[in-house]
Amino acid sequence: MAESAALSVASAMLIISVRRGCFMLSGRRYRLELTREQAMQCLEFADICRVVWNTGLEQRREYRSRDGWMNYVPQCAELAAAKREHVWLKAAPSHVLQQTLKDLDRACREHGTFRVRWRSKARWSPSFRFPDAKQVTVERLGRKRGRVKLPKLGWVRFCWSRPLGGEIRSATVSRKAGHWFVSFLVDDEAVTPEQHVMPSTAVGIDRGVKAAAVTSDGEFFDREFITPRETVRYRRLQQRLARQKRGSVNRHKTITAMGRIMARVTDRRGDFCARTAAHLVQKNALVVLEDLRIKNICASASGTLEVPGRNVRAKAGLNRAILDKGWHRIELALTSAARYTGTSVVKVHPAYTSQRCHACGLVTEGNRESQSVFVCKNPGCGNIDHADVNAAKNIKTAGQAASACGDLDTGRSVKQEPVSRATGRPPA
Repeated sequence: MAESAALSVASAMLIISVRRGCFMLSGRRYRLELTREQAMQCLEFADICRVVWNTGLEQRREYRSRDGWMNYVPQCAELAAAKREHVWLKAAPSHVLQQTLKDLDRACREHGTFRVRWRSKARWSPSFRFPDAKQVTVERLGRKRGRVKLPKLGWVRFCWSRPLGGEIRSATVSRKAGHWFVSFLVDDEAVTPEQHVMPSTAVGIDRGVKAAAVTSDGEFFDREFITPRETVRYRRLQQRLARQKRGSVNRHKTITAMGRIMARVTDRRGDFCARTAAHLVQKNALVVLEDLRIKNICASASGTLEVPGRNVRAKAGLNRAILDKGWHRIELALTSAARYTGTSVVKVHPAYTSQRCHACGLVTEGNRESQSVFVCKNPGCGNIDHADVNAAKNIKTAGQAASACGDLDTGRSVKQEPVSRATGRPPA
């Protein structure tokens, strides 16, 4: 998605708003215990939804290329007519297919018709949603077992790993690493506090590739998401995959085995981000992050045939390290956890945060001697600090200044003092 151009440190910020005094929705995911027939039905429902999505997207692109317009209402009417002509469409519940068209309509409105992706059979994870909570019934069978009644699937057992904690609004069935899951969207009736219990606390967070998150208080948050043995196993599976024939049964088994490894890695990363976010929002009323364009940062450096790229392998390694640390997922976890504590999450422009001395404000490339060592070159300062901690302190200062001005727009606040381009601070 296209983003606006970079703004100055004083005015470039975005506050992720938390709706005060409103009930919040949260997700609860459980692993299903499907029979063979139910698993085949779920896969059939997902395939039909994929076909409806791709057909609807192709139709929208055809209309847009001819300066026409197509939205959810006429497509839903055409879907009803198509079900009379193509009997196989009736195998899936009607409201599931309608929800697929609603999701497509929303994606096209938010991102643009020609930027929405096709759902490839090889790369898309099968999923479908039951939007009507009245057709979803959940019963608890014991301490570790429960069951849910879904349209056309009947009663399906699942592992009761946590309480629902609220009224069900919808249910989504999906497959991940060879296992089927059901996710309930519930209204947990929690209300965002009007104010944090410690309103004067604040913290800045610097995201990096050595440590996933470093705070201005000097805390380091990091962990390994994949073990050495899993790394070796995954590389061997990649080598095996390269020698197998496309579409073969053995190739499918290899892809499934690779998916199981990456599913464990994803779950560990999600657990780490959730725990880190909960720890930070409980202690701080203001959390400040850099406004990073992660998609642009992780763009390939391969270049074109006319203009080849430079340091392509090094850039590819950096991209993998950034994606492995889950920069965006930490941001999402902070935004979600902040709803329950009343914490404000602020994003500031990242320019010169790693080169500016927090003590005196001097900005120069020579301040950062290495990845972890920061030594101020100002003879009158001589500040020595960990480079990531110094950057986090600069991020915190910029976020506090932006919050104090109350500047929620992209324009310059009339209450903001002029800022020096050299130091990023108000002139003396």
